[in-house]
Amino acid sequence: MDALPIDPLLPEIVARLREAGTLVLEAPPGAGKTTRVPRALLDAGATGEREVLVLEPRRLAARLAARRVADELGERVGERVGYQVRFEDVSSAATRVRFVTEGVLTRRLLADPTLSRVGAVLLDEFHERHLQGDVGLALLRKLRRERRPDLLLGVMSATLDAGPVREYLGGPSVRSEGRRFDVAIEYLTNPDIRPLHVQVAAAVRRLAPLDGHVLVFLPGAGEIRRALEACEPFAREHGYELVALHGELPPEQQDRAVRAGGPPRIVLSTNVAETSVTIAGVSGVIDSGLARVAGHAAWSGLSTLRLQRVSKASATQRAGRAGRTRAGRCLRLYTLHDFETRAPHEEPEVRRLDLAQTVLELRATGVDPFALEWLEAPPKAALDAADELLTRLGALDAARALTQTGRRLLRFAVHPRLARLVVEAESRGAGGEGAALAALLGERDVERRESFEERRGPRQAKVSAHADAVERLEAFLEAKDHGFAAGRVRDLGLDAGAVRAVERVRQQLARVAERSRALKPAELDVALRMSLLAAFPDRVARLRERPTERAPGGGGRGPAQSIASGRALQLASGGAATLAESSVVQDAALLVAVDAEERRADGAGRGGGVIVRSAAAIEEDWLLDLFPDALVEEKALAWNASLERVDASLRLRYDALTLDERPDPSPDPAAVAKLLAAEARATGAARLLERVAPLLARAAFVAEAFPDGGVASPGPLADALDRALVALCEGRRSFADLRDATPDEAVAALLGPDALRALARLAPDSVTLPHGRRLAVHYDAGGPPWVESRLQDFFGAARGPALGGRVPLVLHLLAPNHRAVQVTTDLAGFWSRHYPAIRKELMRKYPRHAWPEDPAHAAPPAPGRR
Repeated sequence: MDALPIDPLLPEIVARLREAGTLVLEAPPGAGKTTRVPRALLDAGATGEREVLVLEPRRLAARLAARRVADELGERVGERVGYQVRFEDVSSAATRVRFVTEGVLTRRLLADPTLSRVGAVLLDEFHERHLQGDVGLALLRKLRRERRPDLLLGVMSATLDAGPVREYLGGPSVRSEGRRFDVAIEYLTNPDIRPLHVQVAAAVRRLAPLDGHVLVFLPGAGEIRRALEACEPFAREHGYELVALHGELPPEQQDRAVRAGGPPRIVLSTNVAETSVTIAGVSGVIDSGLARVAGHAAWSGLSTLRLQRVSKASATQRAGRAGRTRAGRCLRLYTLHDFETRAPHEEPEVRRLDLAQTVLELRATGVDPFALEWLEAPPKAALDAADELLTRLGALDAARALTQTGRRLLRFAVHPRLARLVVEAESRGAGGEGAALAALLGERDVERRESFEERRGPRQAKVSAHADAVERLEAFLEAKDHGFAAGRVRDLGLDAGAVRAVERVRQQLARVAERSRALKPAELDVALRMSLLAAFPDRVARLRERPTERAPGGGGRGPAQSIASGRALQLASGGAATLAESSVVQDAALLVAVDAEERRADGAGRGGGVIVRSAAAIEEDWLLDLFPDALVEEKALAWNASLERVDASLRLRYDALTLDERPDPSPDPAAVAKLLAAEARATGAARLLERVAPLLARAAFVAEAFPDGGVASPGPLADALDRALVALCEGRRSFADLRDATPDEAVAALLGPDALRALARLAPDSVTLPHGRRLAVHYDAGGPPWVESRLQDFFGAARGPALGGRVPLVLHLLAPNHRAVQVTTDLAGFWSRHYPAIRKELMRKYPRHAWPEDPAHAAPPAPGRR
């Protein structure tokens, strides 16, 4: 074996890990930690007959690392050293060192909660902070503390602040500096707007000649494929071997990229070569500064890879690959200013990924994700959303316990939505087709970017024109029937690389799924669309009736036009969306929106909002079949502004979507009255209350002045008026009904019919003076009742009128000009004390009027005379 920088530290690493049980190891890329530390534990017998598990963030890294360690032992992979990744297990009963991808650990804990056959677990490249790595660390720490204190746990990383992890684990740390040589870094002076593959070809020419290999970092397989074509003339001319390195390649091609020796190579790689895979002899690096980073679609939660700039830490790692064995050069295809504005590190996946699959697996192991002690806890909102989705999928019950359906979902190592799709398809006899459909939805789009017509031209739909995903499935299955021949795949408008990726996943899902029955095409169509509904129960929508808005330019329906316009949708989750015109589901009243994206509007404000790109037509009865508890029948009231009335209906609702509505013959009278009163108050129809207010004031007076009068206090006037309006609205449904109402009805409804009789008796609306003049009694809130009339009208009276025989009215005594000369409740006292002086003034001002000296015994003017 070649000597590696980590080798001198191996005895210390093994000893400290045995002593403390946990260890954090920092070592730069290429130091040898991935291959030498597991081998050291094996050679030292640190785990006895138990396995050493090494968690790798990528399948390619797991396979290559296992191959390297097996080669150093002089064995084949699968003997003492093996690997296990998603859908692939190359190991045997003799395997003692097993390289696995991070998700495999969680599933192993489901089958063996104590990891009884495992003696040590090493989490490699932990600085990348993958979600499954964080989950694995938390579960292993919990397992060590509760049930397996003998389990050795190591965290290995290239660039990691060891302090937080060391404190979290409670153990020591070891650091290896490795061998590093100077790397000259060059930046662009100005941004290069040429296509990326053209930039790469030019950069390769700038680096040549070099004594060693050239490593080019590109975002993905598509960019690598184009760069290979662009660099081929230079490689042929100067004797370079041109190779690619990414996870979709067959193993033999991956081995070509990483093998030692041979002629100088130009290796075009994804970020797998950043830290996970070491290529010996690299002296030049070309860094595009880009990577495809794991994320999730906000609409579906399914995994996505989005193109973005790498962090400063990643850029530094990439440059360092040129300085492992000698001084090197790194050409960055971006400016120094661009580098300086980048984030220092990648954001941990636990903060940004969908957590549905993680939460399902945790709850299956009996772990509450909210109570788990994470190194860095995920956002509570993300955990809540995961629980809610799993409950909608039927994987969890109301108490967040795993259901039988949830256990069935765990058989499939895919997002719970896709697993639910396969489980539903199984139950309807279409397990194989369901597995293929799930693979299509979970992997990248298999269709090439041609126009609407070209995508559908080569073939005729056999099963369905009712679901976009099923139509794609037909194309995929037709390609499969032709052995994925390149010509047929191209004729069907499919991408060969994407088709191969889908087929790999389909095969693995189909191995687990139950076999399909022989279904007729129409039966299969229904089974698959119902399975889509089961997987996306929160994405039901209804088409709204409105004219389709065509994109400007007329003519064909290319992708840009088809997404920019389409039919409007009302979503069951609330809000609105637009169905892309490219969708085959244009006339379905009810549908499930499988895939959508948020689009920004153009400068004219068009084309924005949620665009549904893939949908499936569904039937209302299917909702009752699949989600009977989610359908709610409710009474609904709505204000009909044009007819000024309350309309009552019975609605069948699914989330925020009304499926059926019919008139309600017996609405709740109280609710109707409340809505009618609210509309009356808002539109000014409450002018009726102007006539009700005096009656309420009389009631307030009687309640205070005659506690035994049988009238309850109406309370503050504003509140009483509001309650009176509601009471007046009882039994009525329109403004027309209200216009016929009387104030007496409002008070009777509020205070009872006996109150009106008591008011007439104890607080009449008028009183009659002895000579027959009738005076209106005024009742003001918060003040005593009063009357007003000319002073002469009270001649011949020794006292003023009183209510109920005991509450004197306040008298406003008016001069001939109708201005008050006195306000009093003591008429006799006024005659004796104040009248003589006032009489003189009145006689002077109004000499034509009679002003007797003894008004208490004088005759008043006749009621008809002024």
